[in-house]
Amino acid sequence: MNTQKQNRRWLLRQRPQATIGAEHLELVTEPVPQPGDGEVLVRNIYLSLDPTHRLWMSDREQYLPPVEVGQVMRGGTLSVVEESRSDRFAPGDIVKPAIGGWEEYTLLPESWVRPVDRHPDIPLSAYMSVLGSTGLTAYFGLLDVGQPKAGETVVVDAAAGAVGSIVGQIARLQGCRVIGIAGGADKCRWLTEELGFDGAIDYRAESVGERLDALCPDGVDVQFENVGGDIMDAIYTRLNQDGRMALCGMISGYNDERPMPGPTDFGRILMKRLTVRGFIILDFQERFPEGLSALSQWVLQGELKWKTHVLEGIEQAQEGLGLLFSGGNDGKLMVRLMSEP
Repeated sequence: MNTQKQNRRWLLRQRPQATIGAEHLELVTEPVPQPGDGEVLVRNIYLSLDPTHRLWMSDREQYLPPVEVGQVMRGGTLSVVEESRSDRFAPGDIVKPAIGGWEEYTLLPESWVRPVDRHPDIPLSAYMSVLGSTGLTAYFGLLDVGQPKAGETVVVDAAAGAVGSIVGQIARLQGCRVIGIAGGADKCRWLTEELGFDGAIDYRAESVGERLDALCPDGVDVQFENVGGDIMDAIYTRLNQDGRMALCGMISGYNDERPMPGPTDFGRILMKRLTVRGFIILDFQERFPEGLSALSQWVLQGELKWKTHVLEGIEQAQEGLGLLFSGGNDGKLMVRLMSEP
């Protein structure tokens, strides 16, 4: 009787031209691979769902090579070592693969695996959100790229999302005045009543430009940009002299294969001496320990709050990704692929 473990995994079958549909990804079952010398087999516990997955499915110019048609869909995972042929890792170790996938098991060289120093008072799922790439993106994107100073005004769009909510809280810790833009009254109340934002704008019910004028009468100093499009433009046109835009994402344009439009008034960069800098978290990889140390301290001191939106089972991955583009998720979106150890 064949008792070999089976691995369920999502493969990219077609490149989407607009919204992701059932024809673009396929869930298949294959035998679990066996590790060779210097390799580890990990069992994936959590799979992160992020807007950038839509970019990876396309063949447009991007910061990593596109996922090839027929290959497993790329995605960040939090994992536990199942089998090891490495002196560095033992079964049961909690790890973060450098490159993960939409699958239940992943075989990796030992050099592609990073141990997770888990604190007993912090839930494991936090290491996929506030103490994972989400928190690190917020930390380095705001502090290194945005360079906020005490007393300045910081505006964050997608502010109730996984990254934006952490950005706003770190900005408050730096002594800044923080305005968030989110979709829906409940999300806006969470920003102001729970996270301490100084103001919130519901882009679904209010004029973003008019509300920015009311909440930021002296203009905006730092723009943390996640959305692109008209919302990005509304903040950008209110940046003060020497203002900074930390460009983290442009989710409003990810389902359109055409080039993503930039600010309407490009000349404002010259006239106001603005700094507009795009970044990805891999730019700061060598400094991850620094960021994780600061984030962990804030978490343990109760200075940072976060939400997780957990879907159950690998079957939910494709449909779950759509929640990011409809605003249907509430917090860091992830899929629990297997039970926690």
